[in-house]
Amino acid sequence: MSTAPDTAPAASAPDPKRGGGDEEQQKLPRFALLALATAVFITCLTETLPAGLLPAMSEDLRVSQSATGQTVTVYAIGTALTAIPLTAATAGWQRKKLLLTAMAGFALANTVTAVSSVYELTMVARFVAGVAAGLAWALLAGYARRLAPVHLQGKAMAIAMAGIPVALSLGVPAGTFLGDWLGWRVAFLSMTALTVVLLVWIFAGVPDFPGQARGERPKLLRTLTIPGVSPVLFVTLVFVLAHTILYAYIASYLKDLGLEGHTGLILLVFGAASLASIWIVGAQINRRLRGLTVGGALLVAVASLILAVLSDTTALVYVAAVLWGLGWGGVPTLLQTAVGDAGGESADAAQAMLVTLWNVAMAGGGIVGGILLDTLGSESFPWAVVLLLLPVLAVVLYARKAGFPAARPGAGAVEEQAEAEEEAVVPAS
Repeated sequence: MSTAPDTAPAASAPDPKRGGGDEEQQKLPRFALLALATAVFITCLTETLPAGLLPAMSEDLRVSQSATGQTVTVYAIGTALTAIPLTAATAGWQRKKLLLTAMAGFALANTVTAVSSVYELTMVARFVAGVAAGLAWALLAGYARRLAPVHLQGKAMAIAMAGIPVALSLGVPAGTFLGDWLGWRVAFLSMTALTVVLLVWIFAGVPDFPGQARGERPKLLRTLTIPGVSPVLFVTLVFVLAHTILYAYIASYLKDLGLEGHTGLILLVFGAASLASIWIVGAQINRRLRGLTVGGALLVAVASLILAVLSDTTALVYVAAVLWGLGWGGVPTLLQTAVGDAGGESADAAQAMLVTLWNVAMAGGGIVGGILLDTLGSESFPWAVVLLLLPVLAVVLYARKAGFPAARPGAGAVEEQAEAEEEAVVPAS
């Protein structure tokens, strides 16, 4: 779950003399950015929705919960296998056409998932959804960047990527409640309905941009030799693997704790904390990139330790959900920013590789989690997360010069430019 930005220049900022009002409102096309945020929401929720519906889906499809958990795995495999080749094959497409195609794929896949009673057909539909995600994730952050001038690109990406914590804080719990009330199929059909609305929204309200010319397309393997890129990709692979092992099977884990009726509320708490996390990261990322990444890993590790040794106390399970959300919510933004900064002129190639590894990790999390569930039981999940986060912390601390610097390169200059332009629109007293 990450994105590959386009390399074309951002949209030029309007002249502040042409109209009054807030400068940022003039420069950020919020209607279009909210459409992208909704696309991110649909992509993220389609991927994670089975986590809250696992027991019901398992019973209806007449397979084990670990087998049903592979609906998350096959989605991630679809993205991992196709993100790079499809991104390369469609690099010359107009951006709006590509986004519409990707979202139409979600509408189709979620509809088939909702009506299927055959496990194998459901898995095919989930794979198709993953392919659509490969197209979407290789496009969305770059689209957001191109809609904004340079000094507001971070805020534009934060608005677009807000779809991730909203999906976690509202979407998955709402889907879980809806599934418990009307059945899990209704939850997936609701996703189709929302996607249809979004297709109209994108067609009517999102500007188009050209694709990349042949000479501008990235050389992926060469990007690995750029200092800082490999450490970020390693952290992405292992951190996402750790998170997915627990998250993909959270309903099964809570059921084994006797908290099956708390799943929706715990996911809501986790997601609300994720929203707070992405706000904190958005405000501090320019000056505290490494510190925020270390802090995120530590919070997730502490949350996992609480679940490992103190899960017999319901209140502490909720505390762990808060810490987990605070640690995880800003991670996508941190890793996207880190790999983009490290990649420099090859940022698009670096982010395309991040997309692939992110989804390899999600597929691996589904597989490893299923094996752990069948062999050691769900109580092994938090310990697995803690063990995996140890090398994550080591690499982040080691890659202090390239990959995870304390502050983003040129952060001070960008902030000074933003402050100067804000002062330019304040009327003289």
